[in-house]
Amino acid sequence: MWEIISNSLGATMEITCDSYLLFQGETNLSNGTRAFLYLLGLAYCFIGLSAITSKFFHSMENMMRQTKKVVWIDPDTNLPVVKEEKCWNYTIADISLLAFGTSFPQISLATIDAIRNIGQLTAGGLGPGTLVGSAAFDLFPIHAVCVVVPRAGSLKKISDLGVWLVELFWSFWAYIWLYIILEVWTPNIITLWEALLTVLQFGLLPFHAYAQDKRWPYLSFPFERSERPEDWVPQASAYNEGTEESNDSCEVLEVGQNSDENIVDIFSVHASASGAIYQNVPGSDTEEPTKRKIIEQDLDILSIWKQQFINALMLGRAEFKMESVYIRALRIIWELMLFPWRMLFAFVPPYQIAHGWIAFICSLVFISGIAYVVTKLTDQISCVTGINPYVIAFTALASGTSWPDLVASKIAAERQVTADSAIANITCSNSVNIYVGIGVPWLIDTVYNYFVLREPLYINNAEGLSFSLLVFFATSAGCITVLVLRRLILGAELGGPRLWAWVTSIYFMLLWVVFVVLSSLRVSGII
Repeated sequence: MWEIISNSLGATMEITCDSYLLFQGETNLSNGTRAFLYLLGLAYCFIGLSAITSKFFHSMENMMRQTKKVVWIDPDTNLPVVKEEKCWNYTIADISLLAFGTSFPQISLATIDAIRNIGQLTAGGLGPGTLVGSAAFDLFPIHAVCVVVPRAGSLKKISDLGVWLVELFWSFWAYIWLYIILEVWTPNIITLWEALLTVLQFGLLPFHAYAQDKRWPYLSFPFERSERPEDWVPQASAYNEGTEESNDSCEVLEVGQNSDENIVDIFSVHASASGAIYQNVPGSDTEEPTKRKIIEQDLDILSIWKQQFINALMLGRAEFKMESVYIRALRIIWELMLFPWRMLFAFVPPYQIAHGWIAFICSLVFISGIAYVVTKLTDQISCVTGINPYVIAFTALASGTSWPDLVASKIAAERQVTADSAIANITCSNSVNIYVGIGVPWLIDTVYNYFVLREPLYINNAEGLSFSLLVFFATSAGCITVLVLRRLILGAELGGPRLWAWVTSIYFMLLWVVFVVLSSLRVSGII
């Protein structure tokens, strides 16, 4: 793909890349120009990932609001009682929907890299490098953002320490397991059974977390759960996108809270012009399992879908006040850059359909498509610059594909009363990255090699990857220690005095820089 040419004195070196992305004429450009253009394309793909994350999160919120009717017999009156209960357990939702969904860009990239690599004895480098780098990005920069998100002085703590410890255990075990199969059992080789065991272990994470959430004996830690909200995400802005999509047919209204009465925080999504529909919900858990309730009438889905395209054609909102013509110009340029993504993602069906499942799946399909383009761009960047693909994976790819993780955790830290989902998304995403993101691609390649080539799967630069795991263990210990100290001293993991929140944030970012620098130097053969 690329060649290094030196003159007779060996004084100069030039990298030539004969492959191209769109048309053969690209090879006539200088390597510097091509690298710059490919980097711009990579950044634009990351902007697209950020844009689709919003629709992904809204669809997931709607899925979480799905309820089912449960009938039970009141022992006092011996009469049947019908209640509405949530279909999703929040702990399982954090693992299966939030963590898996936000990790889908990395999983897609690694799977595409594995499919392209079928028939080769060695595994591709983009997948494992991206996923290990993504783990570091999740643990350090995302914690750094979440810790400063709460308002100055406000604290947000983990309400269920037992579940967090279970998720943390399986997260760390994932990387210990990866080190074992890379360096201890079969150094530099991945067998079919190792890949299969890696994937199967993912099922143990939700099982153990659910057992902890339900406090099953012998399978849970003896930690008391503090009070947590009934709703997975507070509904203060849950249907903002819906109101933007169809201001004429869909409206969101809120009932305020009366300090002398039961909490009433009800939203009405309706398509009629007859006015709002409100319904009081008893505040006692024994009377009603939720304090909030969505009252949905007939939604004009086609009208909402049409409004998505209308909104995509508009260059921002009129209420944005620009103080300077330069800021206004930058705003217009930014809106024009987002226009193609907005038009493309307007084809995602409204999340009001089928409880958001269709929008959720379509969002993942778009994410997969963007991930494929990212792999092609990364190949070209490595080709024209000669930079080790692992270095690109640790840095640019890990940061860009982890952007949905960052957005999701930030939203959860802003809008949830506790820190459970914001931090659970980080720890569970790291588990998903190994068990699914690395396990599935390796399983694809090892199955082919086992039955067709009669060979195992060899790992290029396994020593560099193992070194990165060791650095990750050391830096992550420093991160978790600070979170524990914040819990003991301040009483919460996120928020607190603004000065200490920023000090913690800077410390987490420094840990990430240490990981990236040491890992990049190692895989490049410098140290």
